[in-house]
Amino acid sequence: MRSKIVAGNWKMNKNMEETEALLAEVSAKLPDTTAKVMVAPTFVNLASAVNQLEDSTIEVIAQNMHFAESGAYTGEISADMLLNIGINTVILGHSERRAYFGETDEILEKKVKAALAKNMKVMFCFGEELADRKSDNHFKVVESQLKNALFGLDASAWSSIILAYEPVWAIGTGETASPEQAQEMHAFVRKTIAAAFDQNIADNVSILYGGSVKPSNAEEIFSKPDVDGGLIGGAALVADDFIAIVKAI
Repeated sequence: MRSKIVAGNWKMNKNMEETEALLAEVSAKLPDTTAKVMVAPTFVNLASAVNQLEDSTIEVIAQNMHFAESGAYTGEISADMLLNIGINTVILGHSERRAYFGETDEILEKKVKAALAKNMKVMFCFGEELADRKSDNHFKVVESQLKNALFGLDASAWSSIILAYEPVWAIGTGETASPEQAQEMHAFVRKTIAAAFDQNIADNVSILYGGSVKPSNAEEIFSKPDVDGGLIGGAALVADDFIAIVKAI
């Protein structure tokens, strides 16, 4: 049975005091839910967030990590560093990492394998740009991203993978893929995984939608059979909005 998940990606937002205030409000208002709720504050606030949410069901996760265990990688963070402060799940392959920091499928494959080797869970992001969608190339692009970074894994690794489909044209733009477009891609991803591995793996991997999910559209998006939750950006920075999205699932 795959998990329902709502994860908030805070990106480069919120200082220490703001982080503490938002976490306090979110945890105080968190409804009774069977869904997994996750938050990804900035690196400098991860340790304090873990401590603050020690008695909460909310999981603190990281926005990124390097594939090396240690070394001369100025400004980077390793899996061991994350594990040492109580972080067990990491977001990898976000479209902003791909676009602004040159992360290729090859780099992401190494990052995924490094995280899994340390028994971490990986939330792997993928998705097409507007030009891909307009040229009817979106399925091919998504299949390629999944194949290059994930299809070299052992079947057993998939129990530690969460997928997050994020149409790049719908991130921070106010645009949203229609619930039907989201369902179509999620179903395609499940079919692609079934063909590469088996139906059981495809049926059990959680696939989140990550493209401008808001309280106003969350319920309709989450109602689709292959959509298992959301990776939330801007709305995760407002406690009432994030809580409304959690309630929608």
